[in-house]
Amino acid sequence: MERARIRLHVEHPLGPGQAVPLTEAQAHYLFGVMRLGAGARVALFNGRDGEWTAEVARAAKRGGDLACIEQAAPQLNPPDLWLVFAPIKKARTDFIVEKAAELGAARIIPVQTDFTNSERIRQDRLQAHAVEAAEQCGGTFVPEVSDLVPLAKVLAGWDGARRILWADESLAGPAETLAGLAPGPWAILIGPEGGFSEPERARLRGLPFVTPVSLGPRILRADTAACAALTLWQAALGDWR
Repeated sequence: MERARIRLHVEHPLGPGQAVPLTEAQAHYLFGVMRLGAGARVALFNGRDGEWTAEVARAAKRGGDLACIEQAAPQLNPPDLWLVFAPIKKARTDFIVEKAAELGAARIIPVQTDFTNSERIRQDRLQAHAVEAAEQCGGTFVPEVSDLVPLAKVLAGWDGARRILWADESLAGPAETLAGLAPGPWAILIGPEGGFSEPERARLRGLPFVTPVSLGPRILRADTAACAALTLWQAALGDWR
């Protein structure tokens, strides 16, 4: 069976013959925007049961129902990699979350640093961006986007078994090779546009689970650095190998 082109993330369990009720927003998208009708095929995923081909059983303005037909792809979870980053301008923060979801981050944690531009975020909006990214890139997993939390609090409660790859702009030079790093749970840490403060840098240098690395001879914007670090890690230790 040809895989459906329209993909939709749902919270409902998926399985043979499973009925899936639609929210009003989902119904508007499928029937009002995409102009689907009864019998049309849609790809569904919930982050647990893989991708399923479903058929529109009932279409209405404010709701509707889909019926699962068969599994189109197995569940594919990302490697155990988190992205920890300081939010920047709204559109560029959206970009970081979107690309982190596409590049295979399992969790996304915005942090407040001494030089972070944004004092608050819309966690629900960023989570929606992660959902949309997974829908568009063919993924079957949506990373959790945490609410904004102070970096100091994150580090204080950190489990040392999860190492942190710190993109340290002061090390600008030849890009690091990550091939020698041990596999296991990791997190990538990206700082704000103004970099980390000296007290933050001193604390990071003193933590045994933090590995500072260079991302090349040029100092990258925060959104570019996030993409570059995720790509390097995936190529060396992740599911791109």
